[in-house]
Amino acid sequence: MESSAPKAIVTPAPDRRQSETALLIARGTARLLHSLGFACVAELPLPSGRRADLVALNERGGIWIVEIKSSIEDLRADQKWPEYRAHCDRLFFAFTQDLPCEIFPDETGLIIADAYGAHLERPAPEHRLPGATRKSMTVRFGMAAALRMNRLVDPQGHREF
Repeated sequence: MESSAPKAIVTPAPDRRQSETALLIARGTARLLHSLGFACVAELPLPSGRRADLVALNERGGIWIVEIKSSIEDLRADQKWPEYRAHCDRLFFAFTQDLPCEIFPDETGLIIADAYGAHLERPAPEHRLPGATRKSMTVRFGMAAALRMNRLVDPQGHREF
């Protein structure tokens, strides 16, 4: 039975916008987050219409967003990162050791990563989400993860929501 409720698109089509460096940072960062007890979804569309590079969820319902920066120019061009705070408990930047930590905003956490792993350079301040926002983000995360798993099992059988 079809629901009449509006359906959100939570899984983006591959867009190949990410540089090779950004993809490697994402991989190393996801490994770190996994070691900290988080599951990750990459390129998750947010209710605001923005798309987060990595969203991580732990068993206590904690939600972190990680914005990946592959160069100084990438950071300078990004004016949207403050909007991500409304969708997470903690906001981080992940980047390679080639970038200086001093260029990143003080109100964010820092993760230094490469293709094989990462380390938490500076913890992010916590800004606990309101319950309704947490529920919305948790559902969005779960739907995206399930749809992506379904694509692996049946690449031709999925449909967008």
